[in-house]
Amino acid sequence: MTQARLTHVGGPTTLVEVAGWRLLTDPTFDPPGRRYGFGLGTSSRKLTGPAVAVDALGPIDAVLLTHDHHADNLDDAGRSLLPLADDIVTTVSGARRLGHRAQGLRPWQTLTLSRPGRPSIEVTATPCRHGPPLSGPLVGDVIGFALAWEGQRHGALWFTGDTVLYGGVREVAGRVPVGTAVLHLGGVRFPITGPLRYSLTARRAVELCELVRPHTAIPVHYEGWSHFQEPRPAIERAFSAAPPAVRESVRWLPIGAATDIDV
Repeated sequence: MTQARLTHVGGPTTLVEVAGWRLLTDPTFDPPGRRYGFGLGTSSRKLTGPAVAVDALGPIDAVLLTHDHHADNLDDAGRSLLPLADDIVTTVSGARRLGHRAQGLRPWQTLTLSRPGRPSIEVTATPCRHGPPLSGPLVGDVIGFALAWEGQRHGALWFTGDTVLYGGVREVAGRVPVGTAVLHLGGVRFPITGPLRYSLTARRAVELCELVRPHTAIPVHYEGWSHFQEPRPAIERAFSAAPPAVRESVRWLPIGAATDIDV
């Protein structure tokens, strides 16, 4: 049975170790306390630091960056880490901002990570909309990542990215056999924009899991920042009321500890 070892560093930052590969998503390693502006009068304070320090990470083969323009997905310390990775995969606009070493993908584009002596990993960008309808020009481009390699038993390892539930994300159910879904949650909203949401609520995440039907669903990106509106207890309540197949799929990663996941 194929296993991947996942370490939830905090926020969206997750280390994936599989078949000799070491991949890092959305690196955020700044210490807590600072407030970051997200544009249009929105901001958030970082409440907790990373559970794993940068110097304890070890070598990184590739960084999978859902977007580069919000500090809760790429902060200053995370940005300093990028030159240490052999590959950086992100949005097309993010690749332009980051420079020639970054590779940009549009939704449903695919690239292959390969190294001698290791299985190749196919990386497919999945759609995201980081806010309400028509918010794209304001919130910027975001993608998720579906990772597939030979020997997976249950299906792709999918990182949703920061998104609300909309038609583009629903397409994943018909296009990607998902084995493990790493869900970016938090139900983000800001006082200046009232009830509008900028990431998945727990209720919408349950709906998404009903569509995608992952073997394992892993919540991340729900803690560590002041703009998150749904902490773990709220997410647990929503999933406890979900249909049995969804409820039984949830796996919480202890923050900072490596955890083996059947993929």
